[in-house]
Amino acid sequence: MKIPRYPRNFWIICFGLLFFIMSFNIIIPELNNYVKELHPKGKYYLGLTITLFSVSAAISRPYSGKLADHIGRKKVMYIGASIGLVSCLIYPLAGTLSPLVGILTYFFLRLAHGFSAGFLPTGATALVTDILPEKNRGLGMGIWGTFISVGFGAGQLLSSWITNNWGINALFMVAAAFAVITLLVMSQLEETLPDPKKFKREFLRITISDVLERPVMPAAVVMFLSVISTGIVFVITPEISDFLGLNKGWFFGFYVVSTIVVRLFVSGLSDIIGRRKTLIIGQIFMFLSIMTVAISQKFNDAETVVLIYSIGASLFGVSTGISSPTIFAWTADLSLESRRGVGAGTMFIALETGIMVGSISTMITYDNTPDTIFRAFLVGATAALVGIAYLAWHLLKRESKT
Repeated sequence: MKIPRYPRNFWIICFGLLFFIMSFNIIIPELNNYVKELHPKGKYYLGLTITLFSVSAAISRPYSGKLADHIGRKKVMYIGASIGLVSCLIYPLAGTLSPLVGILTYFFLRLAHGFSAGFLPTGATALVTDILPEKNRGLGMGIWGTFISVGFGAGQLLSSWITNNWGINALFMVAAAFAVITLLVMSQLEETLPDPKKFKREFLRITISDVLERPVMPAAVVMFLSVISTGIVFVITPEISDFLGLNKGWFFGFYVVSTIVVRLFVSGLSDIIGRRKTLIIGQIFMFLSIMTVAISQKFNDAETVVLIYSIGASLFGVSTGISSPTIFAWTADLSLESRRGVGAGTMFIALETGIMVGSISTMITYDNTPDTIFRAFLVGATAALVGIAYLAWHLLKRESKT
């Protein structure tokens, strides 16, 4: 695969996102245990770890998108990375307080951390869209997404190792260190917004069009349906790995390898066959992945369970490797040039809402026992089937018009 020459800004943002993703993702596998230690009824709050993060991120997206289109992409990213840094530094405080105050402090920090994630990726997506030429945008988004996937996978794999050797507070400090590195890398970026303005209060006045940018809604719908499974995976796979005596990042280890391989070889597929057809392929793999993980829990032999579970994780990586860069590229195609920040914000609102729906569903379908894992994953499988149906309808509708 021949990689086009991208500007220096592109590679800086790739590395910046890698470290930022590692910063907030490295703590996720251990947060379930942390919540259980903070409060006697902590096991009932597992779904809130992802839900609160997603709610806050979704609420902040319209503001970060509008600000990115007015004060600049770079300033918005600085805000996100700075809040993420402060959140990581304060997490250890929750463990020194009474159970009630500690768990409330933890909930507040999840909201703050979600706000951080609501800012930096929105500004980064708008900046990348500014940089990438339309003819090979799918390939560029695939390369960018590969760095993000490495951040996810590396963070998940390092999490338990750091905690087991040095404790949960050391893990929070490592997360803070990655946030600092993010800020240092981002400082090398050149602003891509042609005429950044000084901040005005009116930039914080949000209308419905700032929340739901109509031109990008088709891509946003697919994003929402795609990541319902991600919300389920975030909550339950650390539990599955625990039941099996595996590293809590086991699932994401297989995920990151397969998604990198897919992105390296088929990132430009949507530039050739189109965004919708590529996304249908991605959603088919998502359905297969979720059902494979669900079915793996039905076997009695531990080695068989681990094998099928690992295959499901790999298929999840294949799906993400195909779908994620394609959705980002489609969003960029549909966004108005003057509202790329808002367009990115709408897409990320869909992402956070989907993850939130998935994580909330686990609070209803999963009761912290292996027997309920299958029904929890059925929610994700159903969402994937709806996604396939929506894309097929959208494709047929488009073809009938032409």
